[in-house]
Amino acid sequence: MFYMRRGIIISMKMSITQRILNKGLAARYKSPSQKIRVLTESWVGREIYCPSCGAGVNRYEHNRPVADFYCPVCEEEYELKSKGDGIGRKVVDGAYKAMIERLKGNHNPNLFLLAYDLQNYEVLNFFAVPKYFFVPEIIEKRKPLSQFARRAGWIGCNIILHNIPQAGKIFYIQNKVVLPKTAILKSWQKTLFLKKEPKTTERGWTLDIMNCLDNLCKKEFLLEEVYDFEKELKTRHPRNLHIKDKIRQQLQILRDNGYLEFLGRGNYRLV
Repeated sequence: MFYMRRGIIISMKMSITQRILNKGLAARYKSPSQKIRVLTESWVGREIYCPSCGAGVNRYEHNRPVADFYCPVCEEEYELKSKGDGIGRKVVDGAYKAMIERLKGNHNPNLFLLAYDLQNYEVLNFFAVPKYFFVPEIIEKRKPLSQFARRAGWIGCNIILHNIPQAGKIFYIQNKVVLPKTAILKSWQKTLFLKKEPKTTERGWTLDIMNCLDNLCKKEFLLEEVYDFEKELKTRHPRNLHIKDKIRQQLQILRDNGYLEFLGRGNYRLV
């Protein structure tokens, strides 16, 4: 499906049609990393739509810093990361200092993460992480490269996936199951309120509480149950002397933005 915008034909993908990578595209490459890059980038360009507006995404020219894809309609940008087999707990990213600077300036792209099975050339999992879920707490500083390395002293980073709330992992494909486009677009809209908060420290607090609610593993919960995370939150925020007050504040923010519903007498329900 296509439509015109400013004289440009825009692709509107209705859904993912297949999970199979086109292995023929990588036949002329010898490097495993080059092969994976070609296979996965081609698949994303063919199958994936923007989770913000639903339009097809376009590939940037190669060697562009940070972003790999962009949406020609809403102009969201996406960086693609690929992993063999399972998704795991973390994904390798670029330079630590550059990542932290991007977070401070809110210049980070959204993330596409693709997990593949190269033996069968199929996509196992694919999800998007909105850029406003990126705070310093999910970035792990790696050890400097040894003095014998080509880039001796260089310090990279990892993105710690388990520190991202479940609402920040918007699956298109989960364990080989393709999810409906309507659900993906709705999931993206659900957390857009986080984009309004430019300070990573405040967003970090909101994400911490969202993680606490994930860990409760229940639709309805009590305020007292969230208070049980006070010690853990104190470890993460040692300078805050009023953890319970902060918990109530963040629950209010989540309620005001439709993420959860207040039922009265300390009872809440996730929406």
